[in-house]
Amino acid sequence: MEDFFVHESSYVDPGAIIGAGSKVWHFCHVQSGAVVGAGCSLGQNVNISSNVKIGDGVKIQNNVSVYEGVELADYVFCGPSCVFTNDLTPRAKYPKGSVGYKRTFVGEGASIGANATVVCGHNIGPWALIGAGAVVASDVPAHALMLGVPAKRIGWVCECGQRLEESLACGCCGRVYRESVSGLEEVER
Repeated sequence: MEDFFVHESSYVDPGAIIGAGSKVWHFCHVQSGAVVGAGCSLGQNVNISSNVKIGDGVKIQNNVSVYEGVELADYVFCGPSCVFTNDLTPRAKYPKGSVGYKRTFVGEGASIGANATVVCGHNIGPWALIGAGAVVASDVPAHALMLGVPAKRIGWVCECGQRLEESLACGCCGRVYRESVSGLEEVER
């Protein structure tokens, strides 16, 4: 007996793996070789391509395609109609297939806003927040708040999602951070 839910209008190809407690809603397609972790939610009209790995607790909102070459760590949030790419120089006449795909990794807890675009070959650090409509065309540090076209860091965000002040202390949950090579890291309390 399956311990996940798949709406009758959706397709899960043989060879795809879906974790316990996950929900696949209307008009989705999970392709062969894809791995969807436990406790995930795939909204309406989501496509998960072959060989994509999605961690536990991931929320993918309506109209998102996660293409081969993209990996989402645990607790990533993908807003409605956000876009991932996997080929920097696509040509219909000269398809390269998977050998031409550039890897994109989205770190634990990162959130990507509605209609944002993530250009392939870049990493998004843990707990980063990509604003709605932003275009990510470079690597994103951990806890970075990114806005614009192209996306630029305009601040920092806490693991709980609140924007941090200059002190890098969260007024909401009390976490305290310091800058590091990879972005922000939490200071032990």
